[in-house]
Amino acid sequence: MTRVARSLPILDWGRQYDRDVLTSDLVAAAIVTIMLIPQSLAYAMLAGLPAEVGLYASILPLIAYAIFGTSRTLAVGPVAVVSLMTASSIGAIAAQGTPDYLAAAALLALISGAMLMAMGLLRLGFMANFLSHPVISGFITASGLLIAAGQLKHILGVRAEGHTLAEVAGELLSNLQETNIVTLLVGVTVLAFLYFARLKLAGLLVAVGIGARSADVWTKAGPIISVAGTIIAVTVFNLESYDIALVGAIPQGLPMLAVPALDPALIRDLAARAPNAEGRCRRARHQRPPEWSGQS
Repeated sequence: MTRVARSLPILDWGRQYDRDVLTSDLVAAAIVTIMLIPQSLAYAMLAGLPAEVGLYASILPLIAYAIFGTSRTLAVGPVAVVSLMTASSIGAIAAQGTPDYLAAAALLALISGAMLMAMGLLRLGFMANFLSHPVISGFITASGLLIAAGQLKHILGVRAEGHTLAEVAGELLSNLQETNIVTLLVGVTVLAFLYFARLKLAGLLVAVGIGARSADVWTKAGPIISVAGTIIAVTVFNLESYDIALVGAIPQGLPMLAVPALDPALIRDLAARAPNAEGRCRRARHQRPPEWSGQS
């Protein structure tokens, strides 16, 4: 039974699960779910995939980790660095928006998962300790800069493609005159609100007489408020008529579970890229700076 419990940690903590923990988990689940929807859509597009793919990729991992996971605090879900590395790994093999690109992404995930499972069974996690901290820090910082630069095109409402910071910056500067003012206004307003909510909102709420616990909850709900406010603004003011790009209709239901086509040539091309993409990103997830405490 001990060996089974090590493989299925849910059998251990499940015996101690009570109503108080369930209540806290339900509150956390509601917050995480609301935040995960726009987050997963954005990360899918960052990876060059259809937006709904981010939703599909966010469901089963959470359920699987609840059963097999050994940490109660580890963040599980889409990560910007993983999305960036996925796009980088597949971009040289297939063009974004094509069926081949989607197939390559699914096969890359399968190969990466198989490698991680093999390393776990062989107890090879210690190998991550040989990665230099300055190298990992530099990788995380560079990835953050590239991701931030890549997202500026969405705030400005312009087209800007590129695989390096210089390429993206050049595209942004060359297309700056095409900036959509309404899109820029919405983006800056949301960013300003998030900055205010993180640094000032709790103190302001306490000052007007709201309890510290309630103020903390409202502060953590800042991203949720921004998402809801943006949806309401787009609907009420018909911002789509101002050429603001919307995700649009998301296909309903879930796709059928299937193993991606095991093309030997594609596997050969992706095999060398899978550990490069997943290994560094897995290390980065454990060293990335803390995010909103409302997320898990």
